[in-house]
Amino acid sequence: MRALLVYPLFPPTFWSYEKILELVDRQVLLPPLGLITAAAILPQNWEFKLVDRNIRQVSEAEWQWAEIVIFSGMIVQKKDLLNQIQQAKQRGKPVAVGGPYATSVPHEVEAAGANFLILDEGEITIPLFIEAIEKGETRGIFRTEEKPDVTITPIPRYDLLELDRYDSMSVQFSRGCPFQCEFCDIIVLYGRKPRTKAPKQLLAELDYLYRIGWRRAVFMVDDNFIGNKRNVKLLLKELKVWQAEHQYPFRFDTEASVDLANEPELMQLMVECNFGAVFLGIETPDEESLEFTKKFQNTRSSLAEAVDKIIRTGLRPMAGFIIGFDNEKQGAGKRIIDFVEDAAIPTAMFGMLQALPHTALWHRLEKEGRLLDNTKQDINQTSLINFIPTRPVEEIAGEYIETFWTLYDPSCYLDRLYKCFLKLGSSPCQVPFKIPALIDLKALGIVLWRQGFKRSNRWQFWHHLLGIAKNNPAVFVDYLMMCAHNEHFLFYRSIVKQEIEEQLAEYQANKQQLAPLG
Repeated sequence: MRALLVYPLFPPTFWSYEKILELVDRQVLLPPLGLITAAAILPQNWEFKLVDRNIRQVSEAEWQWAEIVIFSGMIVQKKDLLNQIQQAKQRGKPVAVGGPYATSVPHEVEAAGANFLILDEGEITIPLFIEAIEKGETRGIFRTEEKPDVTITPIPRYDLLELDRYDSMSVQFSRGCPFQCEFCDIIVLYGRKPRTKAPKQLLAELDYLYRIGWRRAVFMVDDNFIGNKRNVKLLLKELKVWQAEHQYPFRFDTEASVDLANEPELMQLMVECNFGAVFLGIETPDEESLEFTKKFQNTRSSLAEAVDKIIRTGLRPMAGFIIGFDNEKQGAGKRIIDFVEDAAIPTAMFGMLQALPHTALWHRLEKEGRLLDNTKQDINQTSLINFIPTRPVEEIAGEYIETFWTLYDPSCYLDRLYKCFLKLGSSPCQVPFKIPALIDLKALGIVLWRQGFKRSNRWQFWHHLLGIAKNNPAVFVDYLMMCAHNEHFLFYRSIVKQEIEEQLAEYQANKQQLAPLG
């Protein structure tokens, strides 16, 4: 069987980082880990070709070569995914689709023409699909409520990727999260009992990446890396040895719940393994909203103190924030700005609350008749709220635009970046010195020119840069890299403002016609 694996386009998002990737001649932040994992589960006597449409288009020769086309994608990729399914069908190709979007909203994928829906987790449903193919079946839906043992998951087929086009690689240690946040679809897709790989299993994946020549960043894509604290400590103890033996070829980032701050041993192990940053789901500093959305783990201690502990250990915080919770008080955006600046969080991902399919929030709003049926489903930071909130949509959207614009004002961003890096703990890892590549030196020159000479806040840039060099020189290189991120956020905040204002105008024009679902 000749299988063409196609990964759909992402629209510009908070994490797309176009303006940063352009500087270093790369195209995509992360690879399609789900597709290359599926390729490893499928029969290895099949032939595979993979096209990431975020890198290039599918060629006509590749369409003709394929005997089956397999897609995977998230809700944010909906538009291109449905279009590409239709492209495959127009060429007479059987289509199989899996991944989070198809699992959450299978009827939309089926309506686009998919022959096979490989839903839920592939370790169980891909073998069912293979069995159907071997029987000569031409369509089918494969589902399971069972959660697989991820210790059986094979090493993803990283060899199928155009490696030099990616900025980071992805690996996964665990699936699932023990918490019960009302708006989160992770616990719907993967359950509340975190399942982990064996340490040797993950190290085998890193060995594979090392053998094929990867020497850049690796993102641990777990939605909550510390969901099973016992097992993650066992991994980190072995990873620490592996990294030292291989002279620290990888710098890791990941996602974790904010209670990481209560685990000093775990945090220390992370920095000893060369973890650099961690994404925290903070959502809001408003305790009433946290309790209402059942994010109780964020109410047990001071969020600002937790972030401070994480920074001082040596982990740079990234954090997610949301506006639009039920019974939220006016001024939520300003409170988020104040918290982000006081806590010195350089990278604050911010969005309006969205009711994702089949989450507890989605079911509650459906029962209350508050879900809207005419909104964008390819949800990201440029999506207007998709339900009837408890305060005016215009008020929430106005605060959202103002907050996003303020957070990524170049001066505001540099100030909190400086504040963070002044107290950021340094890495204990003895990483060998590498001569910078020419493309990296060119990127550095562009950043220095734009931020140190062209912009009106150039004196602030030089003051902060020299301040880090003097007061915390061990983090100087990382600080410079984070200055470069300013290029993306300055560009992306304009996209957010424009698209939200357009959707808000459309919402106001059609306000009388909006119909709640149910």
